[in-house]
Amino acid sequence: MAGHRVQLFEIDVATLADWRRDGTGYVLVDVREPQELAVCRIEGSLDIPMGEIPGRVEEIPGDRPVIVMCHHGGRSAQVVRWLSARGMDNVVNLRGGIDAWACEIDPTMGRY
Repeated sequence: MAGHRVQLFEIDVATLADWRRDGTGYVLVDVREPQELAVCRIEGSLDIPMGEIPGRVEEIPGDRPVIVMCHHGGRSAQVVRWLSARGMDNVVNLRGGIDAWACEIDPTMGRY
């Protein structure tokens, strides 16, 4: 991946699991609400509720891949489109969100 730029719109949970296992440098931004995070979360994520993204966009790095996630992938896809429209070309959506992660990668994780 030249320059650590991500050229995809979304990745699947298996790719994220590979990146975590391989030590690939990335940031995982979780845009769910605090009550959702209380049920389950992926350790190490940067938690910024969707409605707070415009005011906290400076917290999202531009120098490495950024994976945006939510419950099923809808809100995070909106955030990816919003960030991309503002010139961030390093952001992708996690297809299926935390629910897909719980189903396919970590079945011990709480679901809602």
